[in-house]
Amino acid sequence: MDPRSLARYSLAGIRLVNGVAALAVPQVVARRLGADENQPGLIHVLRMFGVRTVFIGAELLLLKDADRIAQALRIGTLIHASDALSAAAAGRQGLLPPRAAMTTTTISTVNVALSLLAQLPGGAPRGRS
Repeated sequence: MDPRSLARYSLAGIRLVNGVAALAVPQVVARRLGADENQPGLIHVLRMFGVRTVFIGAELLLLKDADRIAQALRIGTLIHASDALSAAAAGRQGLLPPRAAMTTTTISTVNVALSLLAQLPGGAPRGRS
């Protein structure tokens, strides 16, 4: 598997794991963020995050058209960059505990790097073989 495809599928896997966790066990995700796991509003927001994240992860696995894959990767780069900036800002403002801010910023930054790697020149992104 070429590096671009490996980056694409790795990104899809990270998205699916994080999205399913936020959907299936939002209280656990809330606890890991250092938040009150019994806060109904937070649980709702985590589930919304989970739906979004599962969708964009599945999209990278299911799309076969090279142009649509490229578009999904470009949009994903913007999504993950905004997630990374948001997590870093939340940590800086004390809205997230330092460890949670570092973890969420790192995950989103890795996602940005993977989405950029998957877009490196070298031909059109490939669909599944």
